[in-house]
Amino acid sequence: MSIEKTNKEESILTPNSVTKSDNPLDEIVDIEQDLPKLLEKLLKRFNGREKEIVLLSSLGVLSSCMPNIYGYYDGHVVYPNLYILIIAPAASLKGAMNYSRPLIEKIHAFLLKNSQGNSNSKASNKRAIIKLLPANTSSAEIYAYMNSSIDGVLIFESEADTLSKMFKNDWSNYSDILRKAFHHEAMTMARKGDNVFLEVKEPKLSLVISGTPEQLKPLIISTENGLFSRFLIYSFDDITPFKDVFEKKLNIRLNDFENAGNLILELYKKLSKRTTKIQFKFTEEQEKSFFKEFTSLQSNMINNQSDELLPNMRRHGLIMFRICMIITVLRSMDSINDVTELICSEADYQTGIKIIKQSLNDLMENYTYIGDGRLSKQDDDLLFSVKENFTRQELIESGKKQNIPVRTIDDKIKQWRKKKVIIKVGHGSFKRSNK
Repeated sequence: MSIEKTNKEESILTPNSVTKSDNPLDEIVDIEQDLPKLLEKLLKRFNGREKEIVLLSSLGVLSSCMPNIYGYYDGHVVYPNLYILIIAPAASLKGAMNYSRPLIEKIHAFLLKNSQGNSNSKASNKRAIIKLLPANTSSAEIYAYMNSSIDGVLIFESEADTLSKMFKNDWSNYSDILRKAFHHEAMTMARKGDNVFLEVKEPKLSLVISGTPEQLKPLIISTENGLFSRFLIYSFDDITPFKDVFEKKLNIRLNDFENAGNLILELYKKLSKRTTKIQFKFTEEQEKSFFKEFTSLQSNMINNQSDELLPNMRRHGLIMFRICMIITVLRSMDSINDVTELICSEADYQTGIKIIKQSLNDLMENYTYIGDGRLSKQDDDLLFSVKENFTRQELIESGKKQNIPVRTIDDKIKQWRKKKVIIKVGHGSFKRSNK
């Protein structure tokens, strides 16, 4: 997705609506001016993909920093927790997500210090209360920490294979935990040998993960995997420019996030001390708009793309609700002690829908890059719009008729070659594979 304002007249998921230029940044109109001051300040020193990655990863981190905030979605109580997944080639800009980690580190240190300080030698087995949970953790440990950390935990991992490797072992394959925790479904674990029974009634788990497609294969085996549809996915395959590693603003960026971390700690303390929860709500007009928007998204996906991604689209509704919840809390930081409910502003609602539409658009464009070998309907139509033996230029010309930019065509060629649906037969020449 991009931090941009889309043409409201376009239907975001139809092939004809993909009107991006060859430079993915040409059409960006920043939404920074519509964000709460804290986020606006954090983003102002970034550009392009780094800015997008920092925004999404910050939202993912902050989703674990807001206790006693809730809303009703589809008749169920939901909390702000997000699953963010950044997929990109090695040595790309995805490492920018690490800037967001300091937003939660002070909360983690605060909780850990207090829980250790309250323990004694007679209660040495008392579980520490934490916020940051390592990805290389067993299923039993995840249950234990989620049981003790009632406000929830965050798994933040910039090398996705750390998480993926855990899924290869019976004792550490916690894919089912991640799927249940996304919807706060009650979880229980019993170990007869150790006489242990743990119950997590409302698990609150946030994820911010990045990695290459190869690192993520064990994590997301298939686009039909239930875990896949729970992520807000940001993916790209283009070559990013070499950056100035001695740029003076790099140190200032770190200071910005450290300072913001102090503010988030104070917000966390205020919220955690409350004896009553704060309900987040859409306005009645926003609820009607939400239904209209997602009904349209579903129709366009069925009619023009592939219905295999409908689970992603539907869960993106919940993801949007949570994004709006997070942004609204940040906008209300100064007065949070004085409210019993938070009503989403129109600016925050529009920010949420823009992020989600762009995320879904990005998901559709990169479906074969992420997926399990099958082509989306759009990709299938594009590939078979040219003869069996074709050139890059012929595919570009065919793509122009569907308003698909050159950059996207080149991405698709790379993706198709990786999936072996086409083979290279010469310079700029390809052939559809019989695979």
